[in-house]
Order: sequence, then C-alpha cells, then structure tokens
Amino acid sequence: MKQSQLFGKTLREAPKDEISINAKLLERGGFIYKNSSGIYSYLPLGWRVLSKIADIIRKEINAIGGQEMFMPALVEKKYMEPTGRWNLDVGYFAKSKEDKEPNFVLGWSHEEILTAIASKFISSYKDLPFAAYQIQTKFRHEARAKSGLLRGREFMMKDLYSFHDSEANLNEYYIKVTEAYHKIFERCGLKAVFTLASGGVFTNKFTHEFQVLADIGEDTIYMCSKCKYAENKEITKLHDGGGCPKCKGNIEEKKSIEVGNIFNQGTKYSEALGLYFIDESGNKKPVIMGAYGIGLSRVIGAIVEIYNDNKGIIWPESVAPFKIHFINLSSEKNKAGEIYKTLLDKGVEVLYDDRDDKSAGEKFADADLIGIPTRLVISEKTLSKNSLEIKQRNSNEVSLIEISKIKNAQSFI
Repeated sequence: MKQSQLFGKTLREAPKDEISINAKLLERGGFIYKNSSGIYSYLPLGWRVLSKIADIIRKEINAIGGQEMFMPALVEKKYMEPTGRWNLDVGYFAKSKEDKEPNFVLGWSHEEILTAIASKFISSYKDLPFAAYQIQTKFRHEARAKSGLLRGREFMMKDLYSFHDSEANLNEYYIKVTEAYHKIFERCGLKAVFTLASGGVFTNKFTHEFQVLADIGEDTIYMCSKCKYAENKEITKLHDGGGCPKCKGNIEEKKSIEVGNIFNQGTKYSEALGLYFIDESGNKKPVIMGAYGIGLSRVIGAIVEIYNDNKGIIWPESVAPFKIHFINLSSEKNKAGEIYKTLLDKGVEVLYDDRDDKSAGEKFADADLIGIPTRLVISEKTLSKNSLEIKQRNSNEVSLIEISKIKNAQSFI
C-alpha cells in the first residue's frame, strides 16, 4: 500500500476529548475515527488490525469445532420476551415511524436467536454436541461510554454458543474453549488472567473472565501472586494482602481490562425457547448451553494500552496492519519502486511511504506513531552502500541490510 494513497491521515495533536492512551494513539495514527461517544469507524489501518485478530480467532475456534455463521443485528421482541431479557436496560430499542412501541432491539447478545434456530435442527442426542459462532457488531447502552475502544456503545464481538446433552459434556468443551482463548490472547500479544466472575444478565451461575492487567482497566481483580488464581471484585471475598484459597500465596489487588468471558448457561434459554432433545433412553430433556465471548475492539484497545511508548504504538507482529514500513528518503524513486515491488512479489505486507510533501522527520514520526514492526529506509546515504537502513519498532538499534537480501524478505522480518 502506498502511503500517499492511504485513506486516513495521522494527526500531530491528540484529540482533546479523549483520555485513554488507546483512543489518543489510534485516532492520531489514523486507525479509527470517532463518530460519537462510544462509536467509532475503523479506517483502513484499523480494519486491517481488526481483521488480523478476527483471523486468529477463527483459526483457534474452528480448531475446537466452532462453525462460523452470521445472525441479524435486529432481534425481534418475540425472541427475548420468553427469557425475560426484553425489558432490560442493556441495548437500544428500534422501531419504525409507524410503530407505537418498539418491536426490535439492536442485538446486544444472540442466545435467543441461535436457540430458536437450533430448535429447528436438534431433536435427538445424536444431533449433539455442536458449537456455532459469529463475528459481528454488538450494541450496548453504555451510560458512560469512555476509554476509547475499551467501553463502547457499538463494538465488534466474537460470540460462540455450544449445545450439549449433559453437564459433563459441556464442562469438557468449556475447558477446550478456555485453552483456545489463552492461545488467542497469546497470539495477540496479551497475557490474560483466568478470573472467576458473576454471570450478570447472561446466567445465574458463576462465570469466568479473561482479564489483562493494565492501569487503565475499569475492572478490579484479586489475584494470587504465586498460582495466579483470580476473582473479580464483584463476587470475591478475597482481599489485598490476604491468603490464596488455592495455594496460600499472597493476594494482590490489580486493575484490569476484560477481553473475553465464558458462561455455563445451563438450560435457561433452551427451556424458555423450547429447545429439547430425546436422549438414549427416550426421555425428553432440555439442551444444556454455554456461551463464550471475545471483544475484538477491546482486544485492540488493550494491545495499544500495553504496547506503546512516548512516540506511538508498538504493534505485536501478529496483529500489525503491515509487517514492514518502507520509507523513501532518496531521489531514486525508480529504485525505491523496484524494492517496493520486490517486497510485494514476495508476499510481504508493506506500507510504502512514497510521499513527496513530507520531510524525513515527519515520515519517521509517522512511522513511530503507526507502529509497524519493521522499518526499512532508502536514502542517498544507504544507496551509496547499496543498502537499506533497517530498524525494529521495539528497538533503538539501527543497522544496514544489503538491497540484494530483500529478495529473501523473510530472513529479516
């Protein structure tokens, strides 16, 4: 991608109405645009990051048997009334000008929709278990939308739902999802703490959250410094400086960002919406369900909160919008163009700063702000040595690489 043609420009100054690091840097870097409080558009750079995270999620969830689908954003009243969730002050109600009362809500969760669909295809224990998921926009009525992508009114989420014939079978899958989630967050560069939490409006059982330690985090967890057992402040009886109930280690109070959660929902939705199956003995039983969410938007916000310096973002390579930021400071446009083409031909994701109206200092400042892992620079000085300057975003070390080695791009990425 040529930077001169990139839709979205960098900003020198941080937005005055933003406090969080992720909002400031993502807006300044041209990754997102703030439309309204808690509502953002993803510009091409931001969409590339979001897509990378989505691809990581798909690979790991598909590996544990999840099947991707897509459900409507408009959820009709008839689905949510049976579960008692229609009148909850969580989402945004929707109606036409002709309607006196709203008959739809913008989807803030999709248990009811998928349970209703599943009831058309599940009738026997032979149809179980199965799991389906989607990656879709969700809508929540956040009274205090703040912290950039960490607390929004509209956001991207992966929601997975599983269906089982027994608690034992659900527990087996619950463990698989837990392991997959740890892989997902690790691949995104995040270390998530497995945390006991409440079920809120989703279930009356205890649930688990995946919390990333961060000073800006709006959640408070109590975590053992030894075995890492953790509980959310909302349900805990632990306290700072106390003893761990698992290993007697020291409990510490931490601020954190929730990036994922998993729920054992039992038969709450299946009983309300008529999802039953016939077991091996011929008995009619309600299907047991689990739900598992990951906030892709929150993951991006958490990454930026953790990976940054006073110059900008430092993307982990796995989710970076591009692998290489190639900057031309020379007058040899043809030579720079050849190198750019070589990188593209080798399948390298490269952002080529070909802009003529920017100084070297401006180009370097933009590169640091955008935070692509590897920076390559061509200049009159490097050309005199038939080389390019190479620097990693997370390092201050600058070195030279021969232009001929560009043909083997994977050796220095």
